Amino acid sequence: MSHDALLWLSFILIGLATTLPRASFIVLGGRVRLPSVVQRALRYAPAAALAAIVAPDVLVVGGDFMPLNPKLAGVVAAVAAALLWRNPWLPFIAGMTVLLGLRAVLGT
Repeated sequence: MSHDALLWLSFILIGLATTLPRASFIVLGGRVRLPSVVQRALRYAPAAALAAIVAPDVLVVGGDFMPLNPKLAGVVAAVAAALLWRNPWLPFIAGMTVLLGLRAVLGT
């Protein structure tokens, strides 16, 4: 098999591997029911995806892992404000205040 044919075969197989599982939920619809354990686990998928996007940005600074940095302090302040008060603007204000304040104090 030539290099080009192998490359195209790889593209097709990868495309099928990503499309078929997604399409199965649309095609099968209500005819197939997921087990309750899977349904419960899927409830946490959006939060897990968000954490996977946010965590590297918060914990990695300049390409180095830094668990103690102003971004993390801002996130902690925002989460604390969100948990303590139901005001939708307060987490943003608290997180940005802590982030910008620490950056000003630390000079980063």
